[in-house]
Amino acid sequence: MLKQQLQNDLKAAVQAHDAIKVATLRLLLAAIANKEIALRKKEEGISGEEAHAVVRSEVKKRKEAAAAFAAAGRAEQAAREEAEGGILQRYLPEELSDAALRELVSETIRKGAFDGPAALGKAMKEIMSRVAGRASGERVRAMVQHVLGA
Repeated sequence: MLKQQLQNDLKAAVQAHDAIKVATLRLLLAAIANKEIALRKKEEGISGEEAHAVVRSEVKKRKEAAAAFAAAGRAEQAAREEAEGGILQRYLPEELSDAALRELVSETIRKGAFDGPAALGKAMKEIMSRVAGRASGERVRAMVQHVLGA
């Protein structure tokens, strides 16, 4: 499970005296624990998909913070945020290629008989459930709009 892998990697980072990785993994484990509490799943833990959603959220936060620091001229903090984002990125499932995403979108639209821009929301809901975190919502939306001709 992802949480166990994070705990093992945290132990290794502590032993290696990797301060950035230690801080990043501790924050991620705390975010996962907070999600477990919010979903009232402290005893059984959250699913792998839910844990990956937490990781994606944390990666997004790091990207936004890095952009904000860079815009403010704080290069050192921006570099740290980017480094943390890189560490977190390793715990996400591999992204779908554009070709694989296009095939999945086309197949889902064909099977669901989604037609025209009005079907965008329904198509997105179906496709996002099949993508399961292997592509960002922005990428999926762009692909769906392209295929539907929106």
